[in-house]
Amino acid sequence: MRIFTASLATETNTFSPMYTDLDSFYQCFYAPPGQHPATPTLCSAPLVACRELSATDSSIEVIEGSCAWAEPGGLLNRQSYEHLRDEILTQLRAALPVQAVVLGLHGAMVAQGYDDCEGDLLSRVRQIAGDKVVIAATLDPHSHLTAQRLNNANLLIAFKEFPHLDFMQRARELVTLSVATVRGQYQPVMRSFDCRMIDVLPTSREPMRSFIDKLSLLEGQNDILSISVIHGFMAGDVAEMGTQLLVISNNQPQRAAELAEQLGMELFSFRGKTLPAFATIDTALDDATMIAGPVVLADVWDNPGGGVAGDGTLILAEIIRRGISKVAVGTIWDPMAVKLCFAAGEGASIILRFGGKSCATAGDPIDAQVTVQRLQRNAVQYFAGSEVPMGDCAVISFAGIDVILNSNRCQSFDPSLFTALQLEPQQYQLLLVKSTNHFYQGFAPLAAKIIYVDAGAPYPSDPVRNGYRKLRRPLWPIVESPFA
Repeated sequence: MRIFTASLATETNTFSPMYTDLDSFYQCFYAPPGQHPATPTLCSAPLVACRELSATDSSIEVIEGSCAWAEPGGLLNRQSYEHLRDEILTQLRAALPVQAVVLGLHGAMVAQGYDDCEGDLLSRVRQIAGDKVVIAATLDPHSHLTAQRLNNANLLIAFKEFPHLDFMQRARELVTLSVATVRGQYQPVMRSFDCRMIDVLPTSREPMRSFIDKLSLLEGQNDILSISVIHGFMAGDVAEMGTQLLVISNNQPQRAAELAEQLGMELFSFRGKTLPAFATIDTALDDATMIAGPVVLADVWDNPGGGVAGDGTLILAEIIRRGISKVAVGTIWDPMAVKLCFAAGEGASIILRFGGKSCATAGDPIDAQVTVQRLQRNAVQYFAGSEVPMGDCAVISFAGIDVILNSNRCQSFDPSLFTALQLEPQQYQLLLVKSTNHFYQGFAPLAAKIIYVDAGAPYPSDPVRNGYRKLRRPLWPIVESPFA
């Protein structure tokens, strides 16, 4: 059995000013054939899962294509998408004949002229590979499930967890089902249900925790092979944006459709009840300073994982105004400030302007007399066993506050982002991180309290006010009763 595997992924916030190009992939993660590291990344895990299986089954030969991932950002330019897509398609043609194509995708990539990049890629893979080849892909749940994807793939499986700690488990599941399908053990049929909603659905809390556990128990019963929740990505202005429930059965289309609708309506009943309480900046700081730390403040809407810059200063400015000390900030994206710090050198005392440069809603730049405490080339943090590059980083200190400035945009995943710069998170009263929920698993064990802070910007976080131009069907909360 010959399996071709590759990965092309990013998450596109169509409202973001942080445009994406070829360099965005090369700076974040790019591995040509045969050069993927042993450790997986979020969206290239299927390649590692294929390697694992072929190491134990000599009848399987894996042909590796390119893997590329860019940090979530704004619209991807057309030439960059076509270049990376055609690179993989050329590799697939050279690999023929194959019995399976296993891809690592995200599901929310949008390029100039391509509102459904993944659908475009899958349809071209189908044209090259032919109707008899099994085509399978993993998806991030913060994606758009389109008809074009369902029509051209045999198996689509999304991560179940948010935080996405199960990406390697889902990749192994995908590869196992793909091989079984090639061998004639399964005839997968996919059916989806449009839940007519868009919301944030963290699985680290109820009601989503129990719902995801329920889905896992249903899998393997009554010919149900896989169940995925496509949360949707509210910052992507495309026609099929929104939450969907996807069921894959073993040649039981009616059963799959009925279960998808049943579970989809149950999920619809959770609307507006899934998010933790969000505090204003003032309320968050009032509460945080009354507790023995460390208290983790999550700046949920200045999250680079949602495609914005991660250079917002709204919360930090108020911390400075109040004179709060014993604070560590991880991170603020500012490549220019990082370069200035490297030029000045460790130990230098300089006047530095940093942050607040990407857009008008991110807050004003901060001007301070700072000490360049530490410099680190090519720093990394970790997430579920994968490395996340932060680029060249500088720690600046002033007024009892330590700020990590990074040159590669990335959200806050894990306390390793602080320890990579020799900062010990337990020694601070406040830890300010930029993430919606991926930080939770890493920081919860050390936090005296976690406070989700709604600074109001810059992520387009209110679907009612986002002004979608391409959405063509009613979704809650834009429409109160979308099934009416």
